[in-house]
Amino acid sequence: MYVGRFVVVGPDVGAYRVSSRSFPNREITAREDALTVGPTEDAPETDNPYVSYNCLRVVETPTGETAAFGNGSHVDPIAEKLEGGYPARDALAESLLALDYEKDDYNTPRIAATIGDTGEALIGTVRKDALLVETVEEPTLVATYEKDSPESFGLEADSAEAAANEVYDLEFEHAVCAAGVVRTDDGFETAIENGD
Repeated sequence: MYVGRFVVVGPDVGAYRVSSRSFPNREITAREDALTVGPTEDAPETDNPYVSYNCLRVVETPTGETAAFGNGSHVDPIAEKLEGGYPARDALAESLLALDYEKDDYNTPRIAATIGDTGEALIGTVRKDALLVETVEEPTLVATYEKDSPESFGLEADSAEAAANEVYDLEFEHAVCAAGVVRTDDGFETAIENGD
């Protein structure tokens, strides 16, 4: 099954995977304050605005650290609103609504999730027909296609590296790269799986 890009989030651990038929030559790189999806060195040039973006950021909020992750440029305004003191629910809802679903041939939904340092986790999506933001008590998945409403999902990982590897290895078609994040006693840890 091809579900496109997806996030999985639980109270302490989360992951994001790029699955792509159109732009498979991508990888995730670690920057100072974000994990960024972008083309590999051998990727053909494209002017598609949805190919490169920050997919995961950990930010300092008035109540502690929060991780925000998702499938596009909306991750940055979510992170910025969190830094400014917005509750995670409002940061997700306002940013998803403002940027709306992607105006491509498929009306691709935008998906995102947050994990707070208190263990509160939320998941959200904006589709052509709906905006959904939910608090999650157990690992939950939302994808751009086929599974575009949040649903319970069995994520076993307990580390960032395990989360990235686990979602990368799922049988959903056309895996490209993945990122994992976990809340620890010392803050958030992140990991990358580029399928090398």
